[in-house]
Parts: sequence; C-alpha cells; structure tokens
Amino acid sequence: MEEKKKSKEVDVIDVFKKVFGEKKLLGGFIIVFAVIGVVVALNTPKQYTANVVLAPEISGMGMSKSIGDLASMVGVDLNTSSTSMDAIYPDIYPNIFASNDFIIKLFDVKVTLKDDVTTKTYYNHLLQDTKVPFWKYPSIWIAKMLAKKGVGGNGKLNPFKLTEVESGVCDAIKGSVACMIDKQTSIININVTDGDPQVAAIMVDTIQNRLQQYISRYRTQKARNDLEYSKKIFAESKAQYVKAQQVYAGYADANIDPVLQAIKGKQEALENEMQLRYNIYSQAALQLQTAKAKVQEHTPAFTIIQQATIPFEASSFPRSGVVIIFMFLAVVVDAIWILFGRNRYHKYLKT
Repeated sequence: MEEKKKSKEVDVIDVFKKVFGEKKLLGGFIIVFAVIGVVVALNTPKQYTANVVLAPEISGMGMSKSIGDLASMVGVDLNTSSTSMDAIYPDIYPNIFASNDFIIKLFDVKVTLKDDVTTKTYYNHLLQDTKVPFWKYPSIWIAKMLAKKGVGGNGKLNPFKLTEVESGVCDAIKGSVACMIDKQTSIININVTDGDPQVAAIMVDTIQNRLQQYISRYRTQKARNDLEYSKKIFAESKAQYVKAQQVYAGYADANIDPVLQAIKGKQEALENEMQLRYNIYSQAALQLQTAKAKVQEHTPAFTIIQQATIPFEASSFPRSGVVIIFMFLAVVVDAIWILFGRNRYHKYLKT
C-alpha cells in the first residue's frame, strides 16, 4: 500500500514537472487564452439587478369580524364566519410573472437610460439597447431571416397572435424577472436584471405596482361587483321613495281637512307606502355603506420593506473572473497537450 501511495505521489510530482518545466509553452498558452478571455470579457455585457422586498397582508379576519358585528347590530348578515380559499396566494406569484398576459403589458412601460434623457418603451429598449455578444450573431441573423417583423410597443400588439420577435421579447423579459417567496414569512423578493441600472430600477418598481394592482383587482372583484349592485339598488329605492313622498305630499296638500273616510283611507295608504319605501331606502343605504366597507376590507395591504433603488455595482460575473478562468483553462489545455496530445500528434504525422 505504501509503495502505491509513493508511486502516486511521484506521478503527480512528475506531471507538475512536465507541465511547468516547459515554461515557454505554458506562457504561450496563457497569453493566447488570456487574450481570448479579455475579448470575451469585453464583449460580455454588464448586467445590473434591482430588487424590491414586500411583505403582504397575512389576514383580514379581524376587520371582517368587526364589520360583521357592526352589520349584525342593524339586522344585516354578512356571513363572516365562513371562509373561502384565496385562489391567488404568494406561492403562485412567480407564475403570474411567467404569464404572457402579465408580461406583454410591460411592453409599453416608459423607461429612460441612466446616461440618456431619451424616453422609450421597454420593448424598444430591449430591441435597440441590448448588447449582444459576438458569438450570438450567427443565431440572431438566422432568427431575423426566419422571423416576421414585429410590431410590439406601438399599440398594434395582438396578444392572441404574437410574432416571433414579440415572443422573443416576452422570453427575454421572463428571463430577466425573478420572484422569490419565503414560505415561512411570505416575504416577496422581486428582482429585475437589465443592461442599464436605471431601467432595472424603473422596471422592478413598475412590476411591484402592477403586482399589487393585479392582486387587488382579483381580491376585490366580487366586492366591487356587490358594490355596483348596491349602488343600483340604492338609486332605485331612493327614486321610489322620492316618488312616493311626492305623491303623498301632493294628495295631503289637496286634502288638508279630509272628511270622507275614503279620502282618509287613501291618505293613510299613501303614507304607509311612503314609509315602506323609506324603510327600503334606509336598508339600501346601509347595504351600500357595508359594500363600500367590504371593498376596503378585501383590498390587500403590502408593506414595502425595501424600495427600488438604482444599483451601482453590476450583478453579472466580473470580467476579471472571466480572464482568470481562461488562464486556468490555458494551464489545463497545456497539460493535456504535453501529457497526451503532443505524442499522439507526432505519431499521426509520422504515419
């Protein structure tokens, strides 16, 4: 066993001697690969990441109970004891960002680059300002030859039938937007990555607001429908009450000192009708106020823990790191060439 260990140690030392013994060859590999690394690093665009951190409202049961208790005092049952499952909960927020319905609405967002005062749409920014590494040019040329001309960002976008260019922009936005949820605390972390730091900050702030609006619209949809219905009932009951009041007042003014029982009976009937319309009107007014309260109750609250700010440091891999990796590859390639490749190459030439 000891002999095997010694032989292995001798082999390793011998490998190092062979590789680092030929310093000129090693230096040549390092210089060549370092130059390639510099070219790759300079052609790799910097990326900046802006993020926001949100804390959603956990529960509104306390407010629901308060509204229910208040309404029950006047004879209105809101059925607050029953609970319903919320179909949109934090765990599926990343799926919202991955949907085309949400993404294509970002095409028309106005953005301004950090070093340019010109305002343009986010769609045009991605098409015009995104730096592409030179090694991706062939695939882009082929895609342009096969793709149809896009019309995104000018109001003629057809969400049902996206062009290949528009679909590519959708995929680019999905790749630059990230939403992470802490399942224990429900903290929402939204990130947007872009080649321009100011655009990244603008977009993450916009997406944060869009998400809040999206969730608020969903959670208050039924309550807002109930509110519109309550407004309709309130307006109708008020009109009927006012009409009954006018009829009663006109009949009472025309018969100030009624003598006949028929006149008294009709006056009492009109008064009862007016009172009935008033009771309905009062109940409709209460239901309208309750409906308004329920809209406010179901509107989710988001606490912004960290607001969007323009990042100063790039989030992409450092360019110096790219050069170092290529220099390390140079050592590996040099070792493979000395240990395996050179002898086989000479044998191949002799044959």
